[in-house]
Amino acid sequence: MIMTEKFKILGKYIKDMSSETPDIETYLFVKEQISKYQLGIEINSKAIKDKHIEVNTALKFEDKSNSKKKSHFEIIFSTIVRINDEVKDKKELERIILCDVQTKIYPDLEKSLLDLLHNSGYPGIKFEKKVDFEGLYKQKFN
Repeated sequence: MIMTEKFKILGKYIKDMSSETPDIETYLFVKEQISKYQLGIEINSKAIKDKHIEVNTALKFEDKSNSKKKSHFEIIFSTIVRINDEVKDKKELERIILCDVQTKIYPDLEKSLLDLLHNSGYPGIKFEKKVDFEGLYKQKFN
């Protein structure tokens, strides 16, 4: 049985990118604390036309504590997707947007965020855990 792709990625780009470290004290503090920073992800989408969808994936790397000294890192990655005509079901569409597209673009997105962090003066950062979009999707809908 041949699995046909239910969607095609027509383009992807960084829509917005932000790195904020207000001053040297904050930078030095964050350098010590950055291992406590957490990765957050937000996905939204909007239909363009003719089965085309713009999917925006925001990846934030932030300090969730009440600390006054913190840096903020965020990338909004835009993906233009064409959905195949066979896809009629809303659930199937949600799965494509929240799961399948994300799994495909994530390596680029993660690399872009890591480059941003490294260029912002935090060279030693790696993300140990990969985002499990399958798991997140199941959590949300089950």
